[in-house]
Amino acid sequence: MCQNPGMRISCAVVISLTLLFASGASAQRGRFTSPAAVVKQTIGGAEFQVDYYAPSMHGRKVMGGLVPFGEVWCTGANIATGFTLGADIQMGTLKLPKGEYSIWTLPTAQEWTLILNKETGQFHLNYNPTLDFGRTKMELKSLPEPVETFRVELRDEGGKKGRLALMWENTEASIPFTVLK
Repeated sequence: MCQNPGMRISCAVVISLTLLFASGASAQRGRFTSPAAVVKQTIGGAEFQVDYYAPSMHGRKVMGGLVPFGEVWCTGANIATGFTLGADIQMGTLKLPKGEYSIWTLPTAQEWTLILNKETGQFHLNYNPTLDFGRTKMELKSLPEPVETFRVELRDEGGKKGRLALMWENTEASIPFTVLK
C-alpha cells in the first residue's frame, strides 16, 4: 500500500499518528503505576512477610473515594496482598495457623474489618468470600501527616507481640497479634 509514491506521505502520517497515540496510551497506563513492595519482620522468633502493590494518592481522595466505604477492598493494587506467617498467631478474634493468606479489608469511616482469605495470588478484583479464613476488627487512627503511597508495616512490639499496620492518606488501620509457639 505504501509502495505508491503518492501514498507514502499518507502512510507516514498514519504511522506517525499511530505511534503517537500508542505512546500516549502507554504513558497514560504507566502514569499511575503501583510498584511492588515487600515488608519482612522477625517477631517472637518467627519470620513474617507481606507482599503488596503500593498505589499512590496522586491528588485523589482515597478513603471514602478511591477506596469506597462499605465495600471489600483488596488492600493494595494489582495482585491481592499476601501475608506469610512463619508461626501460628492470635490476631484479634482469629487463631491463624502458620501459612499464606491474602489480606482484604472492609473499611468504613468509623471502623475497619480485616479479612484473611485462604486464596493467594489472585487479581485484586477477584475476591472470593467463600474462601475467607475469618474477619476481625482493626484499630483505626488518624495520621498527623498524609501518607502519599500506601504502606504496610509489620512492627515488632517485643516478646511474641507484633502489629500489622496499613497506612494511606490520613488513616492508619492496625491490629496487634501474638505468636503462639
